[in-house]
Amino acid sequence: MRDAHTDRVSAYARCAYGRKIDSRIYGSQIKIQLHKGFIQMNEKISRRTLLKLMGTAAGAAALAPVTFLTGCKKEISPDKINDNSNAQPEPQAKAMATKRIVFYFTGTGNCLYVAKSLSDNPVSIPQAMKLNQLEYEAEEIGFVYPVYGMMPPNIVRKFIQSAKLKAIYFFAVATYGSRQGNAVNIWNEITKASGYSFDYIATLLMVDNWLPAFDMDEQKKMDKNIPQNLDKIKAAIDKREKFIEPVPEDAVERWNKRKEENSGPFRGDGVHAKAEEWFTITDRCVSCGICVRVCPRANYKIDVEHAATSGECELCLACVHACPHKAIQLTQGEKNPNARFRNPNVKLNEIQRANDQRG
Repeated sequence: MRDAHTDRVSAYARCAYGRKIDSRIYGSQIKIQLHKGFIQMNEKISRRTLLKLMGTAAGAAALAPVTFLTGCKKEISPDKINDNSNAQPEPQAKAMATKRIVFYFTGTGNCLYVAKSLSDNPVSIPQAMKLNQLEYEAEEIGFVYPVYGMMPPNIVRKFIQSAKLKAIYFFAVATYGSRQGNAVNIWNEITKASGYSFDYIATLLMVDNWLPAFDMDEQKKMDKNIPQNLDKIKAAIDKREKFIEPVPEDAVERWNKRKEENSGPFRGDGVHAKAEEWFTITDRCVSCGICVRVCPRANYKIDVEHAATSGECELCLACVHACPHKAIQLTQGEKNPNARFRNPNVKLNEIQRANDQRG
């Protein structure tokens, strides 16, 4: 007899022999890698069974609905899951059990806000990369990422080039704060080179968090019609419209000129920056560790007296904006060193869960 409270579980389930046991919880998602063999799941299971599968810590998460995802190769949806390890798997269902997967990268919450608007359980690209979960299948697969110097961040480029994705409909939303430039064409070129043809690519104007050029207090006062424009994008994606946003010719010319110059942090082959050259940590630092948890490249550590940083940097500026004491500053200067930004619809702990590279 089942317990009264049950959770719906859908899973990618075929796993190769030899994968170590590993479980993580990020918000309402529980991601599982199994030791060997395979299981198939799409069943209402009791808390007791969930505790057996995940252990006490993960079992506590069963108080809220959870979605199981893995980096496994195939998605299946049979009828039962039980404790009988000798049970034979049922045939794979023809229909895809997962309707939509949305991948995102965020520094100050803009892209996470958009991703949450498009999916109940968006997938963090830094976490997928950390766990080496690179194979996904769904009816619709989407990406939400910020435009850095017309380009997607390095970590987003690396993911799309490494991942094995299968979907009927591919879409992307690129957020920007001032000028999107040639972003749509660049994304189209990168994804086609990786073997994917996107059906829908659009840009969305949001708060520009690039501190060397913009005052966050001024940016937050601007009405950029974000909810209205996002609703239009969401409606188009829900209808699976086919649309590639046109790019002005002058934006293409600026991009070609930048590739020829090949200088500065934003170049044709990605972002080139070292954290130790871009950031200064002042005496305001109290070693709270927030910078460690929001950095998607694990560039921060806590020394005896205060935080220290080094390593290849995405220039997402998550560390600068999230520091509660404004102890991290840009070496090249800022428009307003006293102003910081986080999307008002996103909590700090959500950004930490999205980017934290520890463990």
